[in-house]
Amino acid sequence: MDDSRFFSMKQLWQSLAITVVLGGVLLGGITYGVHSMGTQAAPREATATTSPETTALPAAAVTAAPKDPFEGLNLSGQAAIVVDLSNGQTLYSQNADARLPLASLTKLITFFEAQRVLSPQSLVTMSSTSLAQDGDYGFVQGETFTYQDLAKLALTNSSNDAAEAIAEAAAQATGQTIPAYMATAINAAGLSHTSATNSTGLDLSLTEAGAYGSARDVAKLAQEFLAAAPVISEATTHSAVTIYSTAGVAHSLSNTNPDVSSLTGLLLSKTGYTDLAGGNLAVIFDAGINHPVAVVVLGSTHDARFTDVEKLMHATLASFKEDKSH
Repeated sequence: MDDSRFFSMKQLWQSLAITVVLGGVLLGGITYGVHSMGTQAAPREATATTSPETTALPAAAVTAAPKDPFEGLNLSGQAAIVVDLSNGQTLYSQNADARLPLASLTKLITFFEAQRVLSPQSLVTMSSTSLAQDGDYGFVQGETFTYQDLAKLALTNSSNDAAEAIAEAAAQATGQTIPAYMATAINAAGLSHTSATNSTGLDLSLTEAGAYGSARDVAKLAQEFLAAAPVISEATTHSAVTIYSTAGVAHSLSNTNPDVSSLTGLLLSKTGYTDLAGGNLAVIFDAGINHPVAVVVLGSTHDARFTDVEKLMHATLASFKEDKSH
C-alpha cells in the first residue's frame, strides 16, 4: 500500500476519533449544564424553621385567658345580680332591671323607713289587723315589743304580723297610710324600679303581687338597710332569734334561710316566697376584709334560690382570687 495513502487514512481516523471525543465532551458538558440549571431553578421547600421570626412559640409560652367564674352558671332564677358594694361595680347581672314580685323582700322597705322614724326602743303593739296577716307566729293581741327586737324577729323569720305591726306604728308616727308610707320609703331609698302596696309583699290576688321591684333595686335597698340598721341585719345571720315582750314572754323563731350557718362572712340575709314571686333571696356577705358584696336572686324556686345564691357567692370569691393571681 502506498505510504502516503496509509498516512492519510491514519490521519483521517485520528481526526474522526478526536471529533468523537470532543463531541462527547461537549455534549456531556451541555447535558451537565442543562441538568445543573434545572436543579438550581427548582424552588426550595419552605420549612417552619427557615427564619427565627416565623418560628412558632412553644405551647408553654402561650398563656390562656383566665376563665370567667360567672360564665356558664345555670341559675333557676329569672333575675339575678352581684354587686361589689366597696366600689359599686356590677360583677354579674341577669335581667337585673326586670320588675318582678318581691314577696317578703318587701319587708326591707318597711323596716328601712321604720329605722328612720322609730328609735330602737320605740314600742310596737300587736293589733288585730297585724295578727290577721298570713301565718301564725305565736303573738297575741296587745302584746308589746321594742321596735328593734321585733324587727330582728320579723326579718329573720319573715313574720308577716310583726312586719305589719311595725308598719302600723311607723305610719302612725308620720300620719300616713300604709301605701303612702311605703312610697315614702321607696323614694328615700332611691329605688327606681320598685312599688309596694302593702308592708309584707304578700300577694293581693292570684294575679297581683303586693310589691314589685328589680334585682338591682333590691341590692341597693339591702345595702342601704345594712348601713342604717347593722344590729337588726346581724340578727338575720343567725339560725334562730329569741326576743322578749315587754311583759317578759319569750318568742323564738328559726331563720327562713337554712344555710346561714354555713355561709362564711354573711352580713345580711332576707328570703321571700309567694305563689306569684316564686323563691327570692337577698344576701350581703363580706368577701374579704371590709369587702361587702350583695347577691340577689328573684323568681327562682323555693329551694333553688338558696343554691342559686351559693353559686353566685362561690363565683364571686373565685373571681376575686383570679384577679389577685394576675
